[in-house]
Amino acid sequence: MLSAALLSACKGQGEGGSGFPAPDRPVSEVTSSQFSTEDQRDSRGEAQTVMELAEIEEGMTVADIGAGNGYYTVRLAARVGEAGRVLAQDIDPEALDRLGRRVERYRLDNVSIRRGEFADPRLPANSFDRIFLVHMYHEIEQPYEFLWRMWPALRAEGQVVVVDVDRPTDAHGIDPLLLSCEFERVGYELVAFKDAPELSGYYAQFKAAANRPEPGEIKPCRSDSVTQG
Repeated sequence: MLSAALLSACKGQGEGGSGFPAPDRPVSEVTSSQFSTEDQRDSRGEAQTVMELAEIEEGMTVADIGAGNGYYTVRLAARVGEAGRVLAQDIDPEALDRLGRRVERYRLDNVSIRRGEFADPRLPANSFDRIFLVHMYHEIEQPYEFLWRMWPALRAEGQVVVVDVDRPTDAHGIDPLLLSCEFERVGYELVAFKDAPELSGYYAQFKAAANRPEPGEIKPCRSDSVTQG
């Protein structure tokens, strides 16, 4: 999840001179860096379900964007094993400090931590088999720029995993049709979708399309026409 203070401080970055359109929809205010307790999430089998759907295997390289306290980070680290790598990213330095201590305590040698930027996950190019965006996409104030800058980080068969809730974007969720539209406008294709009560929402998976448009070519999705049509 994104820090409320940082969200406010960074508000408006990526607009104007960046050349990227602003989203034609509200953006959720951040109220907490924790979606629910880890015990609650494990009791529903959340991480296990997502990793199975995403086909996470030993040796993969994955990114956990908006890692927060590391619920997915530590479970992905165990799943990909010693031959795999996990990059945990967040824009909140306090969350990263907590996560760093957790990684040291668990001795997760296959985990790296990096601070991202508000409109740029700052991922190395051609590096990831999977990129995870779990219960955080609706908080990204400049989604088109964020997704555009994330696109090169995927490997040839790499995919982006989104877990979110089907409700308005100013109520900590996003309609899946609107989510798909925003991804597609930036150069991604939907490859899998599943309503999943154990995730308290839905699962969506995208791959990079053949081409990524230039920033000025991106047309924002109209939330009213997408969700009604």
